[in-house]
Amino acid sequence: MDSFSTLIRTASHEQHVEAETSTFMSDLLGGRLGVDAYARYTEQLWFVYEALEAGAGRLASDPVAGPFVRPELLRLPALERDLAHLRGADWRTGLAALPATEAYAARVRECSDRWPGGYVAHHYTRYLGDLSGGQIIRDRAERTWGFARKGDGVRFYVFEGISNPAAFKREYRELLDGFRADDLEKQRVVAECKRAFALNTAVFRALGEEFPLSA
Repeated sequence: MDSFSTLIRTASHEQHVEAETSTFMSDLLGGRLGVDAYARYTEQLWFVYEALEAGAGRLASDPVAGPFVRPELLRLPALERDLAHLRGADWRTGLAALPATEAYAARVRECSDRWPGGYVAHHYTRYLGDLSGGQIIRDRAERTWGFARKGDGVRFYVFEGISNPAAFKREYRELLDGFRADDLEKQRVVAECKRAFALNTAVFRALGEEFPLSA
C-alpha cells in the first residue's frame, strides 16, 4: 500500500503538469514576457499567501494542520519586499486580484476556517511547489530581468530558514505519512490537492489572457 505522501503526489500529477506547462508559465519561463507580467503574477501570489498565512497562527495548535505550520515557510514578508521592488513603495494601491485569484484565495480561506485537512492540501500544494519548481522560476527571473541573485524581486523563492530543502521536503512527506485520518478523509484531502492545482491553473489561464504574445 502506497504511503499518503505518494498517494497525494501521484493523484495530483496530471494537474501538476497542466499547471507547470500552462501557456503563461511557458512564456514567462521562456523569457518571452516582460517584467510586468512577472510582477502581475507576483501580485496574484500575494492574495493566495495572504489567505494561506492569515489562518496559520490560529491553526498552529490544531492537531491536524498544526504540525505543518512552520515559521520558516512563511512567504508574505518576502512577497511584500518583492512587490515593493517591482511596483514601488506604494505597491498596495495598485494591487488587484484577478477573479480566478479571488476564487483561489476564497477557497484557501474557507478551508483555513472550516477544514484543517483541506488547509493541509493547499499548504502542501503551495509550499512544496515553491521549494521545488519555484527555484526554476527564480533562476529564470534572475537571468531574464537581471534581479540580484536571491535578492529583491525573487525573495519569495528564497527560503532563508531552510538550509537543506531536500531534507525539509523529506520531513514534510513524513508528516503527511503520519496524517491521522481515515481513508475517506484522506481521499477528500487528495481531491482538494487536485482542486488546488486546478485553481492555480485557472490563475495562469487568466494571466495568459492578460498577457497574450502578439502573434
